Amino acid sequence: MVSIELQNLQLHAYHGLYDGEKKTGSPYEVNVKVSYDEGNAQFDDIRNTINYVEVFEIVKRCMAVPTPLLEKVAEGIIRRIKHQYPFSKEVIISIYKLEPPIENIQGKIGISMKKEWER
Repeated sequence: MVSIELQNLQLHAYHGLYDGEKKTGSPYEVNVKVSYDEGNAQFDDIRNTINYVEVFEIVKRCMAVPTPLLEKVAEGIIRRIKHQYPFSKEVIISIYKLEPPIENIQGKIGISMKKEWER
């Protein structure tokens, strides 16, 4: 099993339930791990693996669509990765709101989601 990982991606997005979040947006951190069975791959051609540049583009496109709940954003990212890379066996994603609109909070809040497909 091989995994490609994108860690600490910093993006500005407009997700949330509150009007202020929809107007000004906020910074987010996204982490994605995509695993697949490499079989007899020689790792001599990008077509034999998962292209992390393409995964980053999927993340950027999904994060650009304002959505009330982060769970829905994560689900969309996972669905698109699986569509682009049908041989993927597992996707783990976390999305954190770095400046949550909660009074007196220090830190980040977010969600994690994991999807597995038969090996």
